Amino acid sequence: MALKIHPINLGNMQMDSSGLVMFRNPGEQVTIPVLGFLITGGEEPILVDTGSRNAQQYEEYGLTYEVTPQMTLEYHLAQHGLRMKDIRHIVHTHAHIDHVGMTDLFPMATTVGISRRELEFAASGIMGPLMYTAADTKHLIDRLHTRGAIRLFDVDGTFEEEVIPGVAVRLSGGHTPGSISVLVETDEGMANICGDIAYDIHDQLIEPILDQASHEPTITANRAMSTLDEKKALKRALADSKFLLPSHDAPALIKGGKVVGRMLDAISNPQADATKAINYSLVASV
Repeated sequence: MALKIHPINLGNMQMDSSGLVMFRNPGEQVTIPVLGFLITGGEEPILVDTGSRNAQQYEEYGLTYEVTPQMTLEYHLAQHGLRMKDIRHIVHTHAHIDHVGMTDLFPMATTVGISRRELEFAASGIMGPLMYTAADTKHLIDRLHTRGAIRLFDVDGTFEEEVIPGVAVRLSGGHTPGSISVLVETDEGMANICGDIAYDIHDQLIEPILDQASHEPTITANRAMSTLDEKKALKRALADSKFLLPSHDAPALIKGGKVVGRMLDAISNPQADATKAINYSLVASV
């Protein structure tokens, strides 16, 4: 059975537009989805990222976060005939508040994968309590003390680690020091679940709002890495991926290092399969 990837919307978050794309419309509030990804068709289903713990975490910082009944993990898993206990592996692209918030709902029998570098960074306190919350970070550390409850990836950019056949992780960096990409071998090419190295496909990659050079992405304004680190992470993802799946925007179809198609309905359709080029609408070349 071929591997499939289903984007699942676990919440909607409001942010300042310029916090997503550098210098874009400061003061304008935009709503973005908080996506997880369900990988099916392999020897075991895999969940990539688990969304946010609750809306109250954001209220303290004056941010709006919404979760409807159709945005729960239970709802999304049920659309594929699965329950929480059926998830054997969770893989985190990184440990920010909107990526690891519901991991503690899963039993210790579920192995949670994260890069060792990312867990170290989360526990360091360098980014403050909004990005890496106490509850989320403590839960990941608690998993260190139960056999098999956590897997620490030591990818450093020179090699990948396999999760199940056809699914591997590699260090992407760019967003945080320990950010990883989840690479899925599909019938049509490599799919890259890339976390937050890109927020807005159109304004960063299709029509970059700051950059004039060919194939030059516009950077985000929310990262712990250098400008060059983020650009390199994006360019590497574009160089060897057929499908690019960011955590806060609709999937993109890639050809020749450029975005040639979008799957805009994937976010609202729990059954959507992001691994078929026929499901993407072509974008105008620029």
